[in-house]
Amino acid sequence: MNWNTILFVIFPYVALIVAVIVGIYRSIYRPFTISSLSSQLLENKQLYWGSISFHWGIVLILLMHLLAVIFPQSIILWNAQPLRLYLLELSGLALGLWSLVGLVVLIWRRATQPRIRAVTSPIDRLILLLLVVSVVTGVIMAVAYRFGSYWFTGVFTPYLLSLFTLQPRVDLVAPLPWLIKLHVVNFFVLLLIFPFSRLIHIFTYPFGYLLRPWQIVIWYRKRSAASRSTS
Repeated sequence: MNWNTILFVIFPYVALIVAVIVGIYRSIYRPFTISSLSSQLLENKQLYWGSISFHWGIVLILLMHLLAVIFPQSIILWNAQPLRLYLLELSGLALGLWSLVGLVVLIWRRATQPRIRAVTSPIDRLILLLLVVSVVTGVIMAVAYRFGSYWFTGVFTPYLLSLFTLQPRVDLVAPLPWLIKLHVVNFFVLLLIFPFSRLIHIFTYPFGYLLRPWQIVIWYRKRSAASRSTS
């Protein structure tokens, strides 16, 4: 057994199993812990610009990755014409830079706003660090290892499918440069960590609100002296 087997065969299964088990446990037994814990009331302006940029950028990038896994032949046909290939590559790079800018704004917000820094947990900092590694390595890959939308379908699509069919092909990723390996391993680390963090709300909304028990909210306000005198 070597490091490639540990990182790209054993670790992905461990991360997936932990993510599913912990996610189900929190959804059933601790439903009220599943929340994004919004800090919008503490500071709104930087949150708006950072959140919009990061979330839209990262969601569209993940969607592009998902399409390459589910419909690899469609991506290959799209890239058959150089103009469309360049358009897809530039779009991916632009989205990566957009999400990186938003992530920097969100990190700056948490670092410079005392009230937000006070409610930032260690796992929040770990998630932000992993997201930085993921976005930065992705941007560097888009520049240093061009035409990723093309070779992704020939390397990672069959690799990921081999994991789901329980016949992992580590030979597909073993020869890759260390930067690409870091990007992949970092994704599995994020998968392992996310059910313990506030990110889990992404996979439960809005179904958790339909299944969890009723939450009773009581408005409590001290009665003023005038109202007490009239009662």
